[in-house]
Amino acid sequence: MDILITNDDGIRSTGLLELVKGLSSLGNVYVVAPDRERSGMGHAVTMHRPLRVTEVGGIPGAVLAFQVDGTPADCIKLGLEMLVDHRPDLVVSGVNAGPNLGTDVLYSGTVSAAVEALIMGIPALAISIADYSGTWLNLKKAVTLTASTAREVQNKGLPKDTLLNVNLPRVPGAEIRGIKITRVGIRRYRDFVEKRLDPWGRTYYWLTGQAIDLEEGLDSDTRAVKDGWISITPVRFQLTHEAFMDELAQWDLD
Repeated sequence: MDILITNDDGIRSTGLLELVKGLSSLGNVYVVAPDRERSGMGHAVTMHRPLRVTEVGGIPGAVLAFQVDGTPADCIKLGLEMLVDHRPDLVVSGVNAGPNLGTDVLYSGTVSAAVEALIMGIPALAISIADYSGTWLNLKKAVTLTASTAREVQNKGLPKDTLLNVNLPRVPGAEIRGIKITRVGIRRYRDFVEKRLDPWGRTYYWLTGQAIDLEEGLDSDTRAVKDGWISITPVRFQLTHEAFMDELAQWDLD
């Protein structure tokens, strides 16, 4: 099995390094990841400047590893088109520090890297832990779960338009209640822009804010992780609202 790993926390992230070691037992692991943190980049791609790629060593378990001065989506494009000389069986993005739940999947560089793999015809997983503290709570569990999920994907496959988004809760491992198969919840942010002054009195703005989960049915990813479950969501990127097409065609748009 050939696996391409990326992330949005940077190539030296603890989450990525442990994931590479853990998945190396499944086959050949290749790494193409950003040279620094690129969180919140969404599906941005770099179009107005050249991309620089450097082969790096010191990634235990990796057959080859490259760092890119671009976004997670850039890494997948370059990895699949230029840097890995054959198509991998699976792309894995993570392990991310912090959750990617609800509509955060639209902002997430971690999930967007998996989406880019999907667009290019490769099965993909995105793995995150709801822990920003730097202690990497449940990282070992995240790695073993990713390995078992990768084996199942290899054996059973995924629908061509679907990736798996996996989130682990921030609770001690013994308190994890199990795994729930979930749907994407609805998450928005309150007070997400702060206006500040720099030392010279000039105004600048800082994007921040508190996540507000607006719709949390028992089968939502946001609720599952909050309640101590591991959430696995099959995310499908079918963007057309087909049921509305006939109604839209009746609008007076001329």
